[in-house]
Amino acid sequence: MARIVMKFGGTSVATIERIQNVARHVKREVDAGHEVAVVVSAMAGVTNQLVAWCKEAMADYDRREYDAVVASGEQVTSGLLAIALHNLGLKARSYQGWQIPLKTDETHGSARIADLGGSTIVEGFKNGTVACIAGFQGVSPDGSIATLGRGGSDTSAVAVAAGIKADRCDIYTDVDGVYTTDPRIVPQARRLDRVAFEEMLEMASLGAKVLQVRSVELAMVHNVRVFVRSSFDAPDAPQIGVGNLPPGTLICNEEEIVEQQVVTGIAYSKDEAQVTLRGVQDKPGVAAGVFGPLASGNINVDMIVQNISDDGTTDLTFTVPVADYERAMAALQKNKKEIGYAKLDGATDVVKVSVVGIGMRSHAGVAAKAFAALAEKGINIRVIATSEIKISVLIDAAYTELAVRTLHSIYGLDQA
Repeated sequence: MARIVMKFGGTSVATIERIQNVARHVKREVDAGHEVAVVVSAMAGVTNQLVAWCKEAMADYDRREYDAVVASGEQVTSGLLAIALHNLGLKARSYQGWQIPLKTDETHGSARIADLGGSTIVEGFKNGTVACIAGFQGVSPDGSIATLGRGGSDTSAVAVAAGIKADRCDIYTDVDGVYTTDPRIVPQARRLDRVAFEEMLEMASLGAKVLQVRSVELAMVHNVRVFVRSSFDAPDAPQIGVGNLPPGTLICNEEEIVEQQVVTGIAYSKDEAQVTLRGVQDKPGVAAGVFGPLASGNINVDMIVQNISDDGTTDLTFTVPVADYERAMAALQKNKKEIGYAKLDGATDVVKVSVVGIGMRSHAGVAAKAFAALAEKGINIRVIATSEIKISVLIDAAYTELAVRTLHSIYGLDQA
């Protein structure tokens, strides 16, 4: 017998029929003797409608009341799932975030988890009750509902798994696992059996949409084994895959991966904009003058490159999320006198392509291989950023698919 958390996203619970299908997945695990908690998202499209209503009611709405409205979508789903489980003859009850309790900070709309509760759910396991939990939400220090930001149900599920010391956390989604790259670009992309936490964290932050970044961070900190699985598999489909594991991709500690590939996957992100300051005075405090106003505006900066000083000036290039591009440019223009630059350039027609793999730590020449392959295809690199397990390049967006296919091929990821 195992203790399992199962999480189902919006497309998996989009209709009553699909909720009933989710109930059959849950019954399969209960019938196998497992203790089960289920975390659900709002039905597909519901959260968008709730957000739209908030904006229609008042453009500058109160964040506390916004949370009270948008959290209702998950509450509906959790109640409907409990009813569907009752119909299958199972004991089940719905829980809202505050009833667990999943405690957060006071940042409404994008709250961080402060404490991982779970005793209430464990108590219900003693009489065979399945917990149907509204994801995406918790309770703030003043007792108000607080939401975790879009995609927060993944984070809720991992938090619940950590709180109840679950053996695993199964994330059911509309794909059947994590792939070496986007199969829409590279048909030869392969589903990975296992991915290390660090690799998944890099891939999620670099554009892979399978898991929310914060959920991977939480899983790594609390060592929660996560399976990415397809909710569209039949509930009675075979439940044992490669390595005596459920079908899908296991996100786990590096120690669980016996055969480590040099490169695990190729990720890309179109959510990038490039900013270049030319003729910046090369003196102490300039970087603080540039990035201070951006930090004050909650604008995240990623890839940073500074040229060698020439006649007392230098060029500084970095990337920001494309959604923050206009605000970043405005902040830099406003502070031009304090920063002391000659010209401000920017571009939004760029994409970040990344090579990820824990095996890169012990292998030389991985970066050189990527640069040579891209050069051979005539792809110019604007900016380069590296870490122990990642190489990222910023290129013109027009070359996205060619770059992804080229890198996927040269590292042998096309091969079964």
